[in-house]
Order: sequence, then C-alpha cells, then structure tokens
Amino acid sequence: MALNGHEIRNGLKRLVDGMTGLKHDGRFHEPNLNGTAGDYISFDSWEWPQGVGLYGLIRLWLFTERDDLRQLVENWYEARFEAGLPELNVNTTAPMLGLSVLWAKTGNARWKPLLDDWATRVIAEMGRTPEGGFEHHVSDKVNDNELWDDTLYMVALFLASYGQASGRRELVDEASRQFLVHARYLSDTHTGLWFHGWTFNGRHNFARARWARGNAWITAGILDLFDLAEIATPVKDYLQGVLTTQVNALLPLQVASGAWRTLLDDDSSYEEISATAGIGYGLLKGYRLGLGTPAWRAAGLKALQAVMNNIDAAGTVLNVSYGTRMGHDLQFYRDIPIQPTGYGQALAILCLSEALQHVGAEEQAA
Repeated sequence: MALNGHEIRNGLKRLVDGMTGLKHDGRFHEPNLNGTAGDYISFDSWEWPQGVGLYGLIRLWLFTERDDLRQLVENWYEARFEAGLPELNVNTTAPMLGLSVLWAKTGNARWKPLLDDWATRVIAEMGRTPEGGFEHHVSDKVNDNELWDDTLYMVALFLASYGQASGRRELVDEASRQFLVHARYLSDTHTGLWFHGWTFNGRHNFARARWARGNAWITAGILDLFDLAEIATPVKDYLQGVLTTQVNALLPLQVASGAWRTLLDDDSSYEEISATAGIGYGLLKGYRLGLGTPAWRAAGLKALQAVMNNIDAAGTVLNVSYGTRMGHDLQFYRDIPIQPTGYGQALAILCLSEALQHVGAEEQAA
C-alpha cells in the first residue's frame, strides 16, 4: 500500500526523536588512536555518524523550515566548539558538511573562520595516496595508501559545499578530483557496482566486496555533489555515467522487501537498512533532478517502504550494520553485527525527506 505524506512526516518526527535519544551502551566500544573512547552511537560525539546525522537534520530543516531543527543543530555545534574539536581526519571532517550547508543558508559569521581553517587544513594536511586521493585515516586507525568509498561522503562533499558557498573554487575542484580518483580504483568495471576499498600496497580491492553501504555513499554522494556545487561539465558528465551504470546494476539486486543486502550480490548476507535508505534517497533524488528514469523512482519508493517498515515505535532504525572496517574476506561483512546508529537514523531521514517531496507533489496534484 502506498505511503502518504502524513505517514512519512510522522516517521520523520520519530526518526529525529530516535536519533537524539541514542546512547552508547558499551557493546561496541572502539577506542580511538589516542586511547579515548570511540562513540559512534550517541548524538554527543564529534564523529562521522553524528556528522551524517547532522547533515540529515539540516536537509530536513531546509525542506520543512522547522525552527526547532535549526535550534537543535546550532546548539549541537556551539556545544562541540565550546568543548574543543578533535584532531583532523576523514571521519572528524564529516560534521563540517552540515555546518557548511547551515552557514551558506544563515550566513552566521561565527562559523566561517572555523570552516575556512578546516578546509585549508584538509587540503594541506590530510594524507594522500598516489594520484592524490585522500587516504582513509580515521580516529581509530591509520589506513595508509588506502582509498575507501566512505571518504567521498565524509570529506569531498564538505569541500564541494564550502567551496561553492565561499567562492573558493579550488575546494570544489579538489572535491571533483577525489571523486575521479576514487572512481578509477573503486568502481568495478565488470558489474558497475563499487568495491569497498583499494590499497596501493599490493594494488588490490581487498575482499572485492560490493558492500551495500559503500555503494549507498556513492549513489547519494554523486547526486549530493551535483546539488551542492557547480561541477565542470566533463567531470559531471563522467560521474553521471558512472552513477547510471551503478544504478543499472543496483536495480536488479533489490529484494522483494524493497531492501538491499549488505553484500549486494550475495544472497547469504542480510538485508541492511542504512544502505537501503541511502540508495533509496539517491534514486528518488536522481529522478527528481531529471537524471533517472521512472524505474529509479519506483525502486526508491520500494526502498522507502522497507525503511518505514524498520522504524520502531521509539523512532529507532532497525537492521543497521555497525561501523564496518575494511574486510579481507566476504565473511567479515556477513558477520558485522546489527546496532542502532546515528548514520542509520540520518540516512533514513534523508530518504524520507526526499520521499516527502515526491509523495507531497502527488497529493497536491490529486
């Protein structure tokens, strides 16, 4: 049965409440390199799950203009700045994406120096692989000479967003370069899907895992790149072709529930909802922007139904795989535990927010 706007708005309200209520229960404690406790669950830490979560909230605010959402995210940033920011790496850059979008909309002078300094340091200090890709250095591991799908969403989108809003064209160009280098080494020319990672140490794609959430970062990320910045026509045309090829491979792999499996082409792996939400968001957005076919929209709405079916009464997104390091065999991905996370909430928020624009348009037309 087709979802209506009221159901989706109710789901969004529960998702926001669920995300801000998540607490780290210690079951998946992952200490950072400096020995401090890693917190990938609660809403209180400056890390990549919270960064994706903030971006989802800000996107929802831009669509709904709800003052409570703006106040929520502004208070979050102010509290984190007061406490002091962590060391720069790929994952600690993620919260800067939402802040750059917020600053571009509000013009709050308090945030510009922070954004400007962080962007400059990303260019100057972040580790590089051969051909200039950003190494996937994170708070709990230095992944030398490795490219990961995740980096594009956590770093490149921030550079594109802030570069466009601030007039620093070199940042947009660097974001474009990162998408091109990552596409060269992570896009599987045989299937059109993306591998999780690549290492220049031995020059291989690890387990050659066509991992669902990694692919979701790409489906959503390419479209967000186009939305956040003006990309040079040859680069945009190239990436649009990469995206279309990926989506053509994704559509036949969607299962009856509307979800995708954590290993996209492995029937023995479980259905995973954060990836389903991210892919669904991308498919619906791509169709709305005129880049996809009606089949994209149909698959996106099926994904929406799967996501809605996995939001519990407390607003927690179920069947989300925990933070996933680079796997050296496929069983590693099958064994990643299920755990509520900030990015699970955020990707669901993005999916439902985008869907509301489609369903809302239908209801207005009726």
